[in-house]
Amino acid sequence: MDGTWEVYALKYGEVTARRRAEAFIGGDPHDGPMPLDYFTWVLRSGERAILVDTGFEAEEGARRGRVIERAPHEALAPLGLSPETVDTVIVTHLHYDHAGGLHRYPAATFHLQAAEMAFATGPCMCHEHLRHPFTAEHVCEMVRHVFSGRVIFHDGDAEVAPGVTVHRIGGHSRGLQAVRVRTREGWLCLASDASHYYANYLQGRPFPIVVDMEETLAGYGRIQALASQPGLVIPGHDPLVRRLFPEIAGGFVHRLDVAPRSFDPLAMAAEG
Repeated sequence: MDGTWEVYALKYGEVTARRRAEAFIGGDPHDGPMPLDYFTWVLRSGERAILVDTGFEAEEGARRGRVIERAPHEALAPLGLSPETVDTVIVTHLHYDHAGGLHRYPAATFHLQAAEMAFATGPCMCHEHLRHPFTAEHVCEMVRHVFSGRVIFHDGDAEVAPGVTVHRIGGHSRGLQAVRVRTREGWLCLASDASHYYANYLQGRPFPIVVDMEETLAGYGRIQALASQPGLVIPGHDPLVRRLFPEIAGGFVHRLDVAPRSFDPLAMAAEG
């Protein structure tokens, strides 16, 4: 272990029938197709592995009209990992597509921002618009893990392991956290839903699910500051990630701790 981490994106699903107008507040004057990918991420250094987010399972997908290509916990197999042996999981926030299937990781400790748990269990959930991205059973399962001593809460910036830190961004959800990882290319920022697409943060155009607009806009600067170079900011749902970074296993695992093939995602998006 040399103090750096390998970083992998694991695609487990997608929504193809989406338009650009759905990706930005205020729509988009050049409306056209804009698919959305679902990812989890794996960090690896020597024998140590950390999972970032747990995705959602087929039953949840059916309830929400989403079809997954593979179970997120099964997507670990091409990396030689078993969900039963994962001991550290960072949950960027508690929305349904990031915090399902927690029971698949019986040996794991979960890292979460305290602000996210307070938000997901507090009076804001009385409002349908705010609670819609959450699934009550996911939140209840995390509460059960709190009572069994398996959740570590963070309040802002914190170290999870040497070379891996979390940073509360907020905006999209009250306790949304980005993950900063030391790699051989420099510091990489897994932005998660601080920016769904490259275009959200590069153009300063927020995705429509927002709790705090000021935090969302300020977050675009924060995620860029957390990365050593522009190509090391990784958005949470952009299919362009798979075009920029090499596929290494199974047809759905891409390695992120390498220089991207190019870095002009806005031009690539315009090309389709």
